[in-house]
Amino acid sequence: MKRIGILGDIGSGKTYIAKCFSHPTFNADKEVANLYKKDKKILLKFKKVLPEYFNTSSINKENITRAILDKKQNLKKIIKIVHLEIKKKLKLFLKKNKNKKFVILDIPLLLENKINKKNDILIFVQSKKSEVLKRLKKRKNYNHRLIKKFQNIQLPLDFKKKKSHFVVNNDFNKKTAKKYVKDILQKI
Repeated sequence: MKRIGILGDIGSGKTYIAKCFSHPTFNADKEVANLYKKDKKILLKFKKVLPEYFNTSSINKENITRAILDKKQNLKKIIKIVHLEIKKKLKLFLKKNKNKKFVILDIPLLLENKINKKNDILIFVQSKKSEVLKRLKKRKNYNHRLIKKFQNIQLPLDFKKKKSHFVVNNDFNKKTAKKYVKDILQKI
Protein backbone atom coordinates (compact mmCIF):
# COMPACT_ATOMS: atom_id res chain seq x y z
CA MET A 1 0.00 0.00 0.00
CA LYS A 2 1.30 3.41 -0.98
CA ARG A 3 0.35 6.36 1.20
CA ILE A 4 -0.36 9.65 -0.55
CA GLY A 5 -0.38 12.70 1.72
CA ILE A 6 -2.16 15.85 0.62
CA LEU A 7 -0.58 19.12 1.79
CA GLY A 8 -1.54 22.76 1.34
CA ASP A 9 -2.97 25.87 2.95
CA ILE A 10 -6.36 26.08 4.64
CA GLY A 11 -8.96 26.38 1.89
CA SER A 12 -6.60 25.41 -0.95
CA GLY A 13 -8.76 22.44 -1.91
CA LYS A 14 -6.92 19.52 -0.29
CA THR A 15 -10.14 17.58 0.28
CA TYR A 16 -11.35 18.37 -3.24
CA ILE A 17 -8.13 16.95 -4.72
CA ALA A 18 -8.16 13.96 -2.33
CA LYS A 19 -11.65 13.01 -3.58
CA CYS A 20 -10.41 13.08 -7.19
CA PHE A 21 -8.12 10.13 -6.44
CA SER A 22 -11.08 7.77 -5.91
CA HIS A 23 -9.05 5.67 -3.46
CA PRO A 24 -9.74 5.09 0.24
CA THR A 25 -9.26 8.45 1.94
CA PHE A 26 -8.67 9.32 5.56
CA ASN A 27 -10.21 12.76 6.05
CA ALA A 28 -9.03 14.09 9.41
CA ASP A 29 -11.46 17.04 9.42
CA LYS A 30 -14.41 14.66 9.00
CA GLU A 31 -13.05 12.40 11.74
CA VAL A 32 -12.71 15.37 14.11
CA ALA A 33 -16.30 16.42 13.38
CA ASN A 34 -17.46 12.86 14.17
CA LEU A 35 -15.48 12.88 17.42
CA TYR A 36 -17.16 16.12 18.46
CA LYS A 37 -20.61 14.70 17.68
CA LYS A 38 -20.29 11.17 19.04
CA ASP A 39 -17.34 10.71 21.41
CA LYS A 40 -18.29 11.49 25.01
CA LYS A 41 -14.70 10.75 26.14
CA ILE A 42 -13.50 13.78 24.19
CA LEU A 43 -16.09 15.97 25.93
CA LEU A 44 -14.98 14.68 29.33
CA LYS A 45 -11.33 15.40 28.49
CA PHE A 46 -12.25 18.91 27.31
CA LYS A 47 -14.24 19.50 30.50
CA LYS A 48 -11.24 18.44 32.55
CA VAL A 49 -8.66 20.72 30.87
CA LEU A 50 -10.96 23.60 29.81
CA PRO A 51 -13.96 23.50 32.17
CA GLU A 52 -14.90 27.15 31.61
CA TYR A 53 -15.65 26.43 27.93
CA PHE A 54 -17.16 22.95 28.08
CA ASN A 55 -19.91 22.89 30.69
CA THR A 56 -22.62 21.43 28.43
CA SER A 57 -23.63 17.89 27.55
CA SER A 58 -22.18 18.13 24.04
CA ILE A 59 -19.37 19.82 22.15
CA ASN A 60 -20.29 22.74 19.96
CA LYS A 61 -18.03 24.65 17.61
CA GLU A 62 -18.78 27.99 19.28
CA ASN A 63 -17.21 26.76 22.54
CA ILE A 64 -14.16 25.44 20.71
CA THR A 65 -13.77 28.69 18.77
CA ARG A 66 -14.13 30.78 21.94
CA ALA A 67 -11.55 28.65 23.77
CA ILE A 68 -9.05 28.92 20.90
CA LEU A 69 -9.48 32.66 20.47
CA ASP A 70 -9.33 33.43 24.22
CA LYS A 71 -5.94 31.92 25.01
CA LYS A 72 -3.10 30.69 22.81
CA GLN A 73 -2.41 27.62 24.99
CA ASN A 74 -6.04 26.44 24.65
CA LEU A 75 -5.46 25.48 21.02
CA LYS A 76 -2.50 23.33 22.08
CA LYS A 77 -4.63 21.62 24.76
CA ILE A 78 -7.42 20.89 22.26
CA ILE A 79 -4.98 19.60 19.63
CA LYS A 80 -3.28 17.33 22.14
CA ILE A 81 -6.60 15.67 23.03
CA VAL A 82 -7.99 15.48 19.50
CA HIS A 83 -4.84 14.31 17.71
CA LEU A 84 -4.39 11.39 20.06
CA GLU A 85 -7.81 10.13 18.98
CA ILE A 86 -7.20 10.94 15.31
CA LYS A 87 -3.99 8.90 15.35
CA LYS A 88 -5.99 5.93 16.69
CA LYS A 89 -8.59 6.36 13.92
CA LEU A 90 -5.82 6.61 11.32
CA LYS A 91 -4.24 3.41 12.58
CA LEU A 92 -7.59 1.58 12.19
CA PHE A 93 -8.06 3.08 8.70
CA LEU A 94 -4.61 1.93 7.59
CA LYS A 95 -5.16 -1.56 9.00
CA LYS A 96 -8.54 -1.82 7.25
CA ASN A 97 -7.03 -0.72 3.93
CA LYS A 98 -3.65 -2.46 4.13
CA ASN A 99 -4.34 -4.47 0.94
CA LYS A 100 -5.30 -1.45 -1.17
CA LYS A 101 -2.90 -0.13 -3.79
CA PHE A 102 -3.17 3.48 -2.53
CA VAL A 103 -4.61 5.32 0.44
CA ILE A 104 -5.05 9.08 0.55
CA LEU A 105 -4.22 11.00 3.72
CA ASP A 106 -6.18 14.25 3.89
CA ILE A 107 -4.71 15.40 7.22
CA PRO A 108 -4.17 19.16 7.60
CA LEU A 109 -1.27 18.82 10.07
CA LEU A 110 0.32 15.73 8.51
CA LEU A 111 3.90 17.02 8.68
CA GLU A 112 3.46 19.18 11.78
CA ASN A 113 2.30 16.22 13.87
CA LYS A 114 4.86 13.86 12.31
CA ILE A 115 2.14 11.52 11.03
CA ASN A 116 3.85 11.11 7.66
CA LYS A 117 6.25 8.26 6.91
CA LYS A 118 9.51 8.43 4.98
CA ASN A 119 8.04 6.66 1.92
CA ASP A 120 4.84 8.72 1.74
CA ILE A 121 4.16 10.40 -1.58
CA LEU A 122 3.42 14.04 -0.80
CA ILE A 123 1.29 16.26 -3.00
CA PHE A 124 1.11 20.00 -2.43
CA VAL A 125 -2.15 21.70 -3.42
CA GLN A 126 -1.55 25.26 -4.51
CA SER A 127 -4.32 27.77 -5.15
CA LYS A 128 -4.57 31.49 -5.82
CA LYS A 129 -4.81 33.40 -2.52
CA SER A 130 -7.80 35.40 -3.81
CA GLU A 131 -9.67 32.19 -4.72
CA VAL A 132 -8.86 30.61 -1.35
CA LEU A 133 -10.11 33.67 0.55
CA LYS A 134 -13.29 33.77 -1.52
CA ARG A 135 -13.94 30.10 -0.77
CA LEU A 136 -13.13 30.46 2.95
CA LYS A 137 -15.58 33.36 3.30
CA LYS A 138 -18.35 31.11 1.95
CA ARG A 139 -17.84 28.62 4.79
CA LYS A 140 -20.61 28.58 7.35
CA ASN A 141 -18.36 29.18 10.36
CA TYR A 142 -15.83 31.50 8.68
CA ASN A 143 -13.74 33.33 11.27
CA HIS A 144 -10.63 35.17 10.06
CA ARG A 145 -8.97 35.22 13.51
CA LEU A 146 -9.50 31.48 13.93
CA ILE A 147 -8.03 30.69 10.50
CA LYS A 148 -4.99 32.84 11.34
CA LYS A 149 -4.48 30.85 14.58
CA PHE A 150 -4.49 27.59 12.61
CA GLN A 151 -2.18 28.99 9.93
CA ASN A 152 0.25 30.06 12.66
CA ILE A 153 0.70 26.48 13.89
CA GLN A 154 1.39 25.16 10.40
CA LEU A 155 4.77 24.80 8.81
CA PRO A 156 5.51 27.42 6.13
CA LEU A 157 3.85 26.66 2.80
CA ASP A 158 7.18 26.97 0.97
CA PHE A 159 8.61 24.23 3.19
CA LYS A 160 5.63 21.94 2.51
CA LYS A 161 5.93 22.60 -1.21
CA LYS A 162 9.66 21.75 -1.22
CA LYS A 163 8.98 18.51 0.71
CA SER A 164 6.34 17.46 -1.84
CA HIS A 165 6.89 15.13 -4.76
CA PHE A 166 4.13 16.75 -6.82
CA VAL A 167 2.41 20.15 -6.98
CA VAL A 168 -1.19 20.52 -8.08
CA ASN A 169 -2.22 23.99 -9.21
CA ASN A 170 -5.83 23.83 -8.10
CA ASP A 171 -8.18 26.04 -10.11
CA PHE A 172 -11.21 24.20 -8.63
CA ASN A 173 -12.10 22.84 -12.05
CA LYS A 174 -12.99 19.15 -11.91
CA LYS A 175 -11.53 18.40 -15.35
CA THR A 176 -8.17 20.00 -14.48
CA ALA A 177 -8.04 18.31 -11.06
CA LYS A 178 -8.76 14.88 -12.53
CA LYS A 179 -6.01 15.41 -15.13
CA TYR A 180 -3.45 16.25 -12.39
CA VAL A 181 -4.50 13.20 -10.39
CA LYS A 182 -4.35 10.89 -13.41
CA ASP A 183 -0.85 12.18 -14.29
CA ILE A 184 0.35 11.67 -10.72
CA LEU A 185 -1.03 8.12 -10.50
CA GLN A 186 0.70 7.24 -13.78
CA LYS A 187 4.03 8.50 -12.44
CA ILE A 188 3.90 6.64 -9.14
